Parts: sequence; structure tokens; C-alpha cells
Amino acid sequence: MKILKTTLCALSMLLLVPMTAQSQEQESLIMNLTTYTIKFGHDVNFREGVKKWNKCYKDNNGTDTYNIWHRVQGEGNVYVVSSKIKNWAEMDKTDAAGKACHAVALDFVVPHIESVKFNTTKTIPEFSSNAPLGDRTIVWVTDFKVNDDDTFNDIVKDVTSTIKKKEGDARGYWYAVMGGQGADYFVSSPYKNFAALDVKRDGVWKVYESVNGKAKTDDIRKKFRASIDDIWSYTYTLEKDLSNQ
Repeated sequence: MKILKTTLCALSMLLLVPMTAQSQEQESLIMNLTTYTIKFGHDVNFREGVKKWNKCYKDNNGTDTYNIWHRVQGEGNVYVVSSKIKNWAEMDKTDAAGKACHAVALDFVVPHIESVKFNTTKTIPEFSSNAPLGDRTIVWVTDFKVNDDDTFNDIVKDVTSTIKKKEGDARGYWYAVMGGQGADYFVSSPYKNFAALDVKRDGVWKVYESVNGKAKTDDIRKKFRASIDDIWSYTYTLEKDLSNQ
């Protein structure tokens, strides 16, 4: 990750943001997200370039890991690289393997990228599922642009704690976005495959109502909607052959 940050500074482009293995401890971690929009007709070349970089990185005894996700809906051909680190200090460390593969990124990956966007986020363990991602390869990501952080957080805390008590665990992983433009928070809900999306289950508000009653649920939903300026969702598939796990 660190040497690729150097590549970004030199070229205004980054190949990959590495990812540490998902922590099962309930500590807040930093997650970096790098979103790439690929040039039209360059998908195959981009994928082959990433594979070349992965091979180079492993051949040079690189130890960082990362997941690469492919967006299903929306405009353009979009990939997202996700990474997790324990603290900001890890970003100061030098990655010799990444440095050794600098030229591979320039020659085989960068030419196929139309645009790139970076986001730094922080996990919210209190609201999130305790289970690791495991073999689940689909995530439904819902983004929130909010106007009242206190109200939004209080309600999410209340609803997720109710889900945990009722079902044994939360349904997704919550994140707060640190700086930049776009969403302020998002939740990533994992599924084993697309078929799992067809499974019928009560929505979170239905579960909340079963515990707290209709009157309280209606009031909380009204306050929740008022705390949000915008909300949108995308589905992503895990690209195992491009990831370095």
C-alpha cells in the first residue's frame, strides 16, 4: 500500500490498495477504498494487468492483502479495491514488493483506467456484524448522505442493537466516511451468491416493529428519513481471481 501511495504521487494514479485480513476483534479499523472506472473496451486488458501485478507482488514476497469488487449496476465499468489497516501509522511503512512492481503498474494497469477516486473510512463495530465475510461473494452497499449525524447514529445504534438481540447478530458492516465528497456513512450487507438475494426475510423495520411496536417504529422511521439528504445502493461481486487474500 505504502509504495503504491508513492506511485500515486508520482503519476496521479494508483494500482492497488492492499488489505489486511478482516479482523474478528471488535476494534475500529481504517478501510481505504479505491474506485476505478475502466476505459470502454479495456476490461480484459485491465484484468490481465492486475493479474500481472499480483504475480509480481507475490514473486517479490509481498505480504499485504486486498479485495477487489466489481460493481453490477450503474454507469461505466467500475472496480473497487478495499483495504483495512489498524491505524494511520501503517501508511508510513514502506512496501518493498510494491516498489519492485512499480513498472508493471505503469505498463499494464494504468493505461486502461479512465478515472480513479479515493475514500478513507472507519469501521463502526458497535453497529456491525461480528461474523467474518467468509465465503460470501456478493455485497449490497447502501450509502447515506446525512444532515444530522447525532440523530442518524442514535437511530442506527437502536435499530442494529434490536436486530442483534432478535437475530443474534447485525446484518451488515457499517462504515463512517472520513472526509471527501459523497456519502457520510454506508452499510455493506453480504450474501453468499445472487440466489441468496431471492431469499425472503423480514426487513429491518419489520423486525424493529415486532420488538418495539408500530407507534415507536413509525416515529423512529420519520426521524431517520429526516436525518438523511440522500440514499443510494449498488451491488458488488468479489473478484477472487484479482484479489490478493
